[in-house]
Amino acid sequence: MANKYRDFDDYLQHNPDENGYFGKFGGAYLPEQLKVAFEEITVAYETIAQSAQFINELRRIRKEFQGRPTPVYHCERLSNKLGKTQIYLKREDLNHTGAHKLNHCMGEGLLAKYMGKKKLIAETGAGQHGVALATAAAFFGLECDIYMGEVDIAKQAPNVTRMKMLGARVIPVSHGLKTLKEAVDAAFDAYLKEYDTAIYCIGSVLGPHPFPMMVRDFQSILGVEAREQFLDMTGHLPDKVCACVGGGSNSLGIFSAFLADPVEIYGVEPLGRGPQVGDHAASMSYGSPGVMHGFSSIMLQDEQGEPLPVYSIASGLDYPSVGPEHAYLRDLGRVHYVTADDEAAMEAFFLLCRYEGIIPALESSHALAYAIKVAREGKPGSILVNLSGRGDKDIDYVMEHYGDGSRFFNE
Repeated sequence: MANKYRDFDDYLQHNPDENGYFGKFGGAYLPEQLKVAFEEITVAYETIAQSAQFINELRRIRKEFQGRPTPVYHCERLSNKLGKTQIYLKREDLNHTGAHKLNHCMGEGLLAKYMGKKKLIAETGAGQHGVALATAAAFFGLECDIYMGEVDIAKQAPNVTRMKMLGARVIPVSHGLKTLKEAVDAAFDAYLKEYDTAIYCIGSVLGPHPFPMMVRDFQSILGVEAREQFLDMTGHLPDKVCACVGGGSNSLGIFSAFLADPVEIYGVEPLGRGPQVGDHAASMSYGSPGVMHGFSSIMLQDEQGEPLPVYSIASGLDYPSVGPEHAYLRDLGRVHYVTADDEAAMEAFFLLCRYEGIIPALESSHALAYAIKVAREGKPGSILVNLSGRGDKDIDYVMEHYGDGSRFFNE
């Protein structure tokens, strides 16, 4: 079995190709006026990525400001409750600002300073990317504009407050479904007018090249840490690794360290209320190849190629496409993509609260739901879950719609 994984020994060195493609996915589909701007970003990143000064500064920031490394934690009580499978968490909820997003935002902020930019522009769904980028802007002394759908603003009020406290300008997006896809549209439109003095900091492994590569590279620190920590804790690798997939940054961050290992890898998409159009955001499960927001990937689209409406209880997952590298890894058969619906995610949320004293983000709860499903099958083994964020931002919404979760414990 080990032989098939050797094909991935040098995978990261060769993917993407020089044009930003992962197989047939990726690239840079841009209006003429933005081509020069993205080429400038590509050259700047490829230059400083090899710079000892940049690397050492980013390492210092991760250690002294972000609080890295974040730990791997064994969920002993929850594992014993469910069966023989041992569940472990990579605790990105303990990264400064409460999620994995700061890993790439500090890198993007450092890149912006290197390029002489004055402003960071971004979209956000659950607000974690917005908070992380506002944090980076404050750290580096930059202006910051965050575009956010009105639906997500209402759901994620604590994060909106945090962004404003950090000095960012939160700009409501009121067209379409008023969620993440529309926020990306608005941020792109703003960047078109300001690319001379600003940089668009994409919040996931999405968008035109070089962002899918760059965000993956910045996020890979969590996978490198997790692999080393798991080996140190147990003496072996996990049998399975899983993470939630919206755009896919937290998942590629952890997957990248295990691609060449004999480990099963699972990306967990949001099935929401069910498989009907508009009730989920499971792009890999129900989508088809298409182009959106400057890159080609798998997307939920109608017959005309227009994005379909999407939904997830987790604001950070309700996007109608997925990072191009995920589409490629599925084609290669290296990563398996599964789903978890709202009900399973909410049960996982409350089980982690009650049995481990950890309140997870609703996004991360989807990955945990898959681990719980595996544990209930009763087979011995281990599964490492990327707990990509904490649930402080979600508690008001959860309490309003699910109360204290008692119905999940009526056995």
